[in-house]
Amino acid sequence: MKEFFILTFHFLRALLVVIKPGGVKSIVAENVMLRHQLIIIGRSRKRSPNLSVWDRLKLAFITAIIKPSALFKNAIIIKPSVLIKFHKALVKKKYSALFSNKTRKKPGPPRPSQEVINVVIEMKQNNPRFGDQSIAMQINTNFGLALDKDVVLRILSKNYKPKGPDSGPSWLTFMGHMKDSLWSLDFFRCESLSLKTHWVMVVMDQFTRRIIGFSVHRGDLTGMAICLMFNKIISEKNIPKYLSCDNDPLFNFHRWKANLRILDIETIQSIPYAPSSHPFVERLIRTCRNEILAQSLFFTSVDLQSKLESFQHYFNEYRTHMGLSGAIPNDVAENRTSKVINIRDFRWNSHCRGLFKLPAAA
Repeated sequence: MKEFFILTFHFLRALLVVIKPGGVKSIVAENVMLRHQLIIIGRSRKRSPNLSVWDRLKLAFITAIIKPSALFKNAIIIKPSVLIKFHKALVKKKYSALFSNKTRKKPGPPRPSQEVINVVIEMKQNNPRFGDQSIAMQINTNFGLALDKDVVLRILSKNYKPKGPDSGPSWLTFMGHMKDSLWSLDFFRCESLSLKTHWVMVVMDQFTRRIIGFSVHRGDLTGMAICLMFNKIISEKNIPKYLSCDNDPLFNFHRWKANLRILDIETIQSIPYAPSSHPFVERLIRTCRNEILAQSLFFTSVDLQSKLESFQHYFNEYRTHMGLSGAIPNDVAENRTSKVINIRDFRWNSHCRGLFKLPAAA
């Protein structure tokens, strides 16, 4: 209480002296300010001084009396670092007030419509092996939208719950060397329901990613069998100038080399023990295994051939490809654009006996 009366007395003395700034009035105010700051610092406080409302009012009033040049000399509590922090707090408050308006639109792309969300979810449900980018490309091609794969990812993470682990493959993005002049050829083996070995020859166009054809052979491969399989695929088709294959001993048969010489096709072999040098057809074989053979069984060679031809039609006519920037192989080959579908009026078409479902015009 004694401290309060002493401070009040000095404060009243400063108010009663009415002289020009810089005179006795300013000196008395400086004296009162210094004493009051020393009392505040002397209080038991581990961190910052405990300022009451009365302390703040008194210091604010005294600051108006003291000359600006003498203010920083007498301010022992208020340091330049305190002023800098105070300025930063004001700047932060300013921008938080400017951008806290609820009516202001948030930055970023607009939220997709409910129709788009429904299509993305149904696309994933009907084709669980499709990835985010594949879904975005398929929807953009069918409906003429500009949907980003990140938007698809956000929609699926919020609205879609997979039934089990999804091991959908990712697409390799490479371009062929020459349009309609370079084909790739390779073999892969599969087992029937009765565990009979069947060999499949697949030929694809490097530039357009089209599947030229499949050919199935049961039993061991010979030079004659390879020639028959290849001639069956290229029948009634334009023959390419180059044919890319790996270094499999199957391609060293005398009959096979003679057959290519007759057809006037030049062979380009990949680098030994480097599968990445023959990526297109290797990726296609993996796609066939994951999307057809891993989800269905076959009984005979005729059954396998029928299923592979159905997949070829779906692959060439409807499926989008990352290596083609979301285009469809036959569209690239024929220089055409896909027809846009109204997202509010469409239906789902089944392909490959119900393994895949893609949107189509109603």
